Amino acid sequence: MGADTAVYLSQAGAKVVINYRNKEKRAQQLVAQLTERGGEAIAVGADLTDPASVAAMFDRIREEWGGLDILILNASGGMETGLGEDYALRLNRDAQLSVLNAALPLLGEGGRVVFVTSHQAHFIRDAETMPEYEPVALSKRAGEDALRERIPDLRARGIDFVVVSGDMIEGTITATLLERARPGAIEARKEAAGRLYNVAEFAAEVALACVQEVPLDNTRLVGDVSSFVGR
Repeated sequence: MGADTAVYLSQAGAKVVINYRNKEKRAQQLVAQLTERGGEAIAVGADLTDPASVAAMFDRIREEWGGLDILILNASGGMETGLGEDYALRLNRDAQLSVLNAALPLLGEGGRVVFVTSHQAHFIRDAETMPEYEPVALSKRAGEDALRERIPDLRARGIDFVVVSGDMIEGTITATLLERARPGAIEARKEAAGRLYNVAEFAAEVALACVQEVPLDNTRLVGDVSSFVGR
């Protein structure tokens, strides 16, 4: 989804920074794809749960382009194995704040921060989700809440903030892992929602959130929400 979002932004004329944790080859292939089409892009490796790694990434961005106009907080996880019981919270809450703090010196007036989440996380206080996904949902909501607390400070700096929330997205790693843990989960959700967005469709919504007017509640809901509200 991050790759498709980068393509949309590059096609619109933006210089793009692609962050990766361990998939360097894929990131460099995306950079090559964008530059072959006339865009400007770099790939920078950084583990977002490591503040030193994050700081080095933004140092590189400063050296290359001097600053940022848009920060997309798209990284998400928590269903992986072998990364520690607290990994979901470290990535989905703590790392989001760490990345924002490191990016602030590069974000000037007129900048924008976009946080990407799911309906299952955004509405977790109103609607239960599948037990296999609950640690991710709770930690993503914790991250969203922590970022929302920064809105007054961001507004004072002239920086917009918007949450983009969507249903389960077909083709993402989270959907794949959830399907392995609970076979049939994605199809069941698709039947309940009527349809699910694919990666490219949802990435287009994230890209639009970077430039369109921010809703009054700082929230852009993508797709059906009838299963989550009014309960």
